[in-house]
Amino acid sequence: MRPPVSGLRPGLENACWQCTQRAVLRHERRVFFSKSSLPRASAATVPVQRFSASYFLSNALLARVNGNQDARRLGNTVASSLDRSNDPATSTEAPRPARAADSTVATAAASLTPDNTLLPHRRRQAARRNAALPQTAPSDPNDAPTANLPPDASAALAAAAARHPADSLRRKLSALLSLSKPRLTVLVVLSAMVPYALYPVPAFLSSSVLHDAAPSLSPLTLLFLTTGTTLCSAAANALNMLYEPDTDAKMSRTRARPLVRRLLTTRAAVLFAVGCGLTGTGALYLGVNPTVAFLGALNIALYAGAYTPLKRLSAANTWVGAVIGGIPPLMGWAAGAGESATADGTWRELLFASDGSSVGGWLFAGVLFAWQFPHFMPLSWGIRDEYRAAGLRMLCWVNPARNGRVALRYSLVFIPLCIGLCAAGVTEWSFAVTSAPVNVWLAREAVRFWRLEGHKGSAKGLFWASVWHLPVVLVLALAQKKGMWGRVWRSVVGEPEEEEEEGEWEDDEEDQGGVVSERVL
Repeated sequence: MRPPVSGLRPGLENACWQCTQRAVLRHERRVFFSKSSLPRASAATVPVQRFSASYFLSNALLARVNGNQDARRLGNTVASSLDRSNDPATSTEAPRPARAADSTVATAAASLTPDNTLLPHRRRQAARRNAALPQTAPSDPNDAPTANLPPDASAALAAAAARHPADSLRRKLSALLSLSKPRLTVLVVLSAMVPYALYPVPAFLSSSVLHDAAPSLSPLTLLFLTTGTTLCSAAANALNMLYEPDTDAKMSRTRARPLVRRLLTTRAAVLFAVGCGLTGTGALYLGVNPTVAFLGALNIALYAGAYTPLKRLSAANTWVGAVIGGIPPLMGWAAGAGESATADGTWRELLFASDGSSVGGWLFAGVLFAWQFPHFMPLSWGIRDEYRAAGLRMLCWVNPARNGRVALRYSLVFIPLCIGLCAAGVTEWSFAVTSAPVNVWLAREAVRFWRLEGHKGSAKGLFWASVWHLPVVLVLALAQKKGMWGRVWRSVVGEPEEEEEEGEWEDDEEDQGGVVSERVL
């Protein structure tokens, strides 16, 4: 079987080579003898053989034509000859326009039913093409490539910077701010602050503890934590943009970023990234503890040195990015553990405590790790063709079926993770109940996304469910911190803590014992 020629007219891609040559010669002969300088009778003496449209649908020898232009010229000539041979009154006239021939041949080909004229294997090929047509051209507007994507914050800031004069300070500040990916940076900072606030410290609102010892939640430590985490995230994002401006230019969502639009020089972006990285790591080291500073530097190294280059090589880059997303909760937990450390305060005590008090930090890291998949998988599915064109190996186009399975798999782990936070003593047991509806909602959307493979608005539904899921879970955890409301009630009513009562009785006994001993002496 010879391959068909795509450059021919509809209905003429299967024509006999010898018949085509004869038609061409007869057409040229008729054109030569039908000129005005010759009598019309001489042209009428030329015998004309009539061809039916079905005759040119029998085989594929016309694929031997050299080049699409020659094939198109021969197809037009044969179509004109066929049209003229079917009408004896016009067989001796000049050729009609190509558009008329096109409509005639197309009408003749369309009038033939495929079941009666096409060979069995061609009918099967047509059936497969028709079956695949709804997937390649969906009619649902929710399946459009950018139907489920929010506007990119960096691109919006870059567009705002471009409206200012080239030498203005606002233009430079907006361009530098867009390098930090402000929306992603805010999420990173919040994911570090929540575990710090939820670290279990006894006597949360006890006035005696606040007077006699350092506060459990130090405002100064919190300030250094948020500032250092913000600068580390900005440095990692700036290095990411420095590495891939060519791929950003190929995608509609990122083509307006500052380095693509040349709002900043490469030197300025490098200085910004290095300055933010050094300042942020130094702030974490001096204001929090060395363990948190190491985690911040590790986050920069993994994001810029592993995740970004791996996007061109393997779809496993998504798992590396999820590990990066789980580091900020560990930073917040280690910052809270450093406030009440009783030993040397090294990374072993802060992250791998022997009494099991560090389990809560790893559970929060698991929440952020698992959340990356039901959030990113539908987000990437909407622009899967752009990822493919840019050469970035994402699971949404490398293996679409696995893309849905991964999103579903990790959306189911939030229920046991929330129960684990209750069992570890980080939150009250009511948190497992109040967080169940939002966890079930995310799992339901993930099941729909997996079954429909992103079509019929399932990608959009899962994406927005993930957007609401994380802040709701974190707020519920904050509102149901272990023992918080009991201590608030006792501080408002004036009831003393149980530990304080025991301590007072011990002090009274010691005082009485000292008085008795003095009297005996």
